Amino acid sequence: MLTIGAFAEASRLSPKALRLYDELDLLRPARVDPDTGYRYYAVEQVERARLVAWLRRLGMPLARIRTVCALEPAAAAREIRAHWAEVEAETAVRRDLAAFLVHHLSAEPRKDPAMLELRYFAHSDPGHVRPANQDTAYAGPRLLAVADGFGPAGAPASGAAVEALRFLDTQEVPQEVPAGTVLNLLDDAVRGATEAVRDAAGGTEGAGTTLTALLWTGSRLALVHIGDSRAYLLRDGNLALITHDHTLVRSMVDEGRLSPQEAASHPQRALLLKALTGGGASAAPDLRLHDARPGDRYLLCSDGLSAVVPEDLIHGVLASRRSPDEAVHALVAAANGAGGPDNVSCVVADVVEAP
Repeated sequence: MLTIGAFAEASRLSPKALRLYDELDLLRPARVDPDTGYRYYAVEQVERARLVAWLRRLGMPLARIRTVCALEPAAAAREIRAHWAEVEAETAVRRDLAAFLVHHLSAEPRKDPAMLELRYFAHSDPGHVRPANQDTAYAGPRLLAVADGFGPAGAPASGAAVEALRFLDTQEVPQEVPAGTVLNLLDDAVRGATEAVRDAAGGTEGAGTTLTALLWTGSRLALVHIGDSRAYLLRDGNLALITHDHTLVRSMVDEGRLSPQEAASHPQRALLLKALTGGGASAAPDLRLHDARPGDRYLLCSDGLSAVVPEDLIHGVLASRRSPDEAVHALVAAANGAGGPDNVSCVVADVVEAP
């Protein structure tokens, strides 16, 4: 038997932590002296205690640690892997929020903007392989959106997500409204979309949708994004991806565990870490604000385009300065020309000076 002090040293857990874990029934001592109340631990308990200590260093909640400790090693490993994927996803959200705040707080005050408006076009195509189209694409004077449904209720889920945002298309947002107000408006709308997806999916496990949308204020575009649909900005001839894929392989690339080339052929490249889901808790979306300039061109698309059409070809189509409808049809044709393995949806919008 080991005293609590010796056991604490062997397991790298403090005596205070050991007393807490005893009270929580997570790590009971082998024997408690009936007269002094002093705790003693068996040598065989050291490995479990070390596992608890390691899991605490990962930041795992105590309730989940209790679950992991009760599992066989292979199942415990799967549970730890799932926990770490969630941590990476949440870290990515905080990283993006920090980047937005740095940019927002350090940006120079904007001069009086010219009167701007959007010219836009949206189209969704089933592709050549899938039996049904589970994508939804929408474009209006103030709202641009693409949603890519998945699972047995994917089509209703994507349609419900976009429909829940459509009220924003008739709700005028002042140009100079504070950034936080615009983002809060969009965040509230996405909460409504989450409930709409759950209702449309009927609680079906494995059903849900991605959602990437832009809300136009007249001088800015507020972005909401969750999943692996994408938004691109073409500005001054340069194409930039302005969303971050919420996928397992993207998180592995971010951590340096995969190269972009390896990610492109990874068997789990479509595995989402975040989406609006029909069952269980949905993760928080990314939110940020973009100042608009005359001549900007935005593309929103499902992965039916980005997964099969090289970015340089997408760049070439967008930079050709075709009208939004011509650009959309050319991009959809390119995806279908590459085999059309998935539904493909595109929205192209140009920022122009109002007449």
